Amino acid sequence: MLLDVQDLSVEFSTPDGQVQAVKNVSFTLDRGETLAIVGESGSGKSQTVFAMMGLLAQNGRATGSVLFEDKEILNAPLKELNKVRAAEIAMIFQDPMTSLNPYRRISEQMAEVLILHKGMGKSDALKESAAMLDAVRIPEAKARLRQYPHEFSGGMRQRVMIAMSLLCRPKLLIADEPTTALDVTVQAQIMTLLAEIQAEFGMAIVLITHDLGVVAGACRDTLVLYGGQVMEQGATETLFETPTHPYTMGLLSAIPRLDTDGEDLATIPGNPPNMMNMPEGCPFSPRCPFVVDKCHHLMPLLMGERDHRRACHRKVEELVA
Repeated sequence: MLLDVQDLSVEFSTPDGQVQAVKNVSFTLDRGETLAIVGESGSGKSQTVFAMMGLLAQNGRATGSVLFEDKEILNAPLKELNKVRAAEIAMIFQDPMTSLNPYRRISEQMAEVLILHKGMGKSDALKESAAMLDAVRIPEAKARLRQYPHEFSGGMRQRVMIAMSLLCRPKLLIADEPTTALDVTVQAQIMTLLAEIQAEFGMAIVLITHDLGVVAGACRDTLVLYGGQVMEQGATETLFETPTHPYTMGLLSAIPRLDTDGEDLATIPGNPPNMMNMPEGCPFSPRCPFVVDKCHHLMPLLMGERDHRRACHRKVEELVA
């Protein structure tokens, strides 16, 4: 097992009180596998991986356990984390334009990774950078190394970020909304590219997204978060074919379909919970069409088989009747 996350919780101290962004999230990931973490904005997806990487804001605090190759990395000293970041675990952030330095050429930013983590000389680092740009299908890689981020399109900037994350041949790649703000065609190209690179380098991937359409066919397992808690988790194919939690069912029904014509797009009524004032019971209860009385005051346990678990008081047959 490559990654083992158990009871991960994240809290933030604010002038208005404590905010519980993530609560008791657990999952595992094997080498070479892909896990999707899905949910609406504010569900705790990004904060989960930020905690793992030691990237929480100063007012944040993480508890629980994150074992990477059987070594605890949660709240590890910065010196120890820097040995893991980029070299063992790499991350693609949501907006490549804000992740790349607009004042520095792509060559400088890529070479810096290899010089810092691999001790390469500048000449060798530039050659390796050009080779990696070529690997992510950027044409005329050597020439484009001399360019600045603003000279690349959004899709090409995302490819640059993927190339930078792969320079050290990491064992785990965390992709935080890698297709956000890209058109559908470029989204498909990026997902295909990630799959090809995963097969070539044998790395595991954690894919964070709010778009279940991106997950289908790309991830073996899926973790559905809402209000910082796991609502449902299991094999992606199973969740798509037979979702057993009202929230998962709502997310899937909101995906546009090609086999329907002129029908209104389904939506989940209401708004995501206020993390400063969470419901006492299930966080989805104020929006759930299947809510019963105990949903309002008792959080259901995450139960089921190892490959498919759900946190819901209602029986499956009651949801699909």
